[in-house]
Amino acid sequence: MSQLEEKFEFTDENRNEADSCIAKYPEGREQSAVMPILYIAQRQNGGWLSQSAMQYVADYLSMPPIKVYEVATFYTMYNLDSVGEYHIQLCRTTPCWLRGANSISSAIKEHLGIENGETTDDGKFTLSEVECLGACVNAPMVQINDDFYEDLNADRVRSILDMLISGDQPKSGSQSERFTSAPESGPTTLIDEGKSKC
Repeated sequence: MSQLEEKFEFTDENRNEADSCIAKYPEGREQSAVMPILYIAQRQNGGWLSQSAMQYVADYLSMPPIKVYEVATFYTMYNLDSVGEYHIQLCRTTPCWLRGANSISSAIKEHLGIENGETTDDGKFTLSEVECLGACVNAPMVQINDDFYEDLNADRVRSILDMLISGDQPKSGSQSERFTSAPESGPTTLIDEGKSKC
């Protein structure tokens, strides 16, 4: 642990949440809770996992630190460096790319004055280009912290950023008023109740 790095310890609230996660696993298999426990630690630590936080999780789960580090370094949901207050993860996988992820990327970079992997000078925003975030039908999309923003275009993403800059919370989900993952044109099946011939 670096001398400059603060000692990490769960708050009472996060300790209760961690214990609830551990209780979901059978006796003797408590270490299987490492992923949700790391996520709790990351959230408490301002969006990233310090060496101290990973060591704490290892001690909390009575597991070798290397096992915790293996998990934290394998999955991209864990950040090993500090990120901004709002961590923008831009999906660059094929469905998002085909539907305009490049224009979303350009809009974010121009609006915030940062490139991929950078954080704004005020520490408010970090941009990361990532692989599939699992909302392909509503592409293109970004994840900001724990919220998904789907069916984006350059204007919509700039509007979301402006709301965050001003301290407002944008509505997550589809930005085109699409209902969940229905076709953009609206539902095409099961739209007439009570007319089944079965």
